Amino acid sequence: MRLGLALGYWGRGPDPDHVALAREAERLGYDSVWTAESWGSDAFTPLTWIAAQTSRIRLGTAVAQMAARPPTTTAMQALTLDHLSGGRLLLGLGLSGPQVVEGWYGRPFPKSPLTATREYVDVVRQVLRRAGPVELAGRFHSHPYRGPDGTGLGRALKPITHPLRPDLPVLLGAEGPKNVAQTLRIADGWLPLYWAPNRPEVYGPAVAGLSAAQGAPGRGEFLVAPMAQVRICDDVAAGLLPVKAMLGFYIGGMGHAARNFHADLMARMGYEKEARRIQELFLSGRREEAVLAVPDAFADEISLVGPRERVAERLQAWRAGPVTDLLALVRDPHTLRVLAELNS
Repeated sequence: MRLGLALGYWGRGPDPDHVALAREAERLGYDSVWTAESWGSDAFTPLTWIAAQTSRIRLGTAVAQMAARPPTTTAMQALTLDHLSGGRLLLGLGLSGPQVVEGWYGRPFPKSPLTATREYVDVVRQVLRRAGPVELAGRFHSHPYRGPDGTGLGRALKPITHPLRPDLPVLLGAEGPKNVAQTLRIADGWLPLYWAPNRPEVYGPAVAGLSAAQGAPGRGEFLVAPMAQVRICDDVAAGLLPVKAMLGFYIGGMGHAARNFHADLMARMGYEKEARRIQELFLSGRREEAVLAVPDAFADEISLVGPRERVAERLQAWRAGPVTDLLALVRDPHTLRVLAELNS
């Protein structure tokens, strides 16, 4: 199992420690470093900055939001950064939810998310392979555009720039069972948000086919790269507080009360009552209570927190399953170093 450093997205401003952490991760033998985006900093610019100050570590987006860019724009950014970094990019994509798509990007959330995702990946792959002009008569993505409000003058184009790697890996963030099943069919990897190594069945029956997908002849390696907060500390309860804070925000506020994919996933993991309570508290403005309402057991099973010996023991379960890459949300060099030692 390889290690990746997950830096996430910025808060109020750039984190001055991100580049130093990425360079230390590279020195320690980490395989990859990952950035994200929500409705503030973007995923590609910080990754380009990191690329310029590292030489070997792979560079991933976990995730770049599909609603943020047409698929051709995403493909242009991917092929550009892949060239500049010497072929180090891993393109992770996610659809996000209605709150972000409609509230931030000002466009309708697709009524058929699976179709929208499939079409988006199709266009990205056409650009990267450059086998011919990009053409798709899709429901959500049409190349060339043939809508009633168009001029009719558009023509199919292929990228001027030749991509460095036509097979640049495309990974998808997926939570629902149908989405996960499609991811195994059309992507090069899967980015689970909450991964409980002892209960992979919560993602649906398709997860049972992960081993086959990873070893399919001619397909290449299928990546399974969950993100998890990691912290080496003596006090487990205190160490779980940042995990609970993140969960309180995502379960409570990253979505509408009636449609929150993160809350739905928590419910499938056996915490339905708790998930709805967190939503209720968060949406009523009682955010601190929402964080405290997150069960320690839930926060613990999707993270690696505690003394060195405890993390070492729990790490075995992550290695035993289909996980190929552990994307560690780490904020201190000590934990970064200890995790590398435990995984060696």
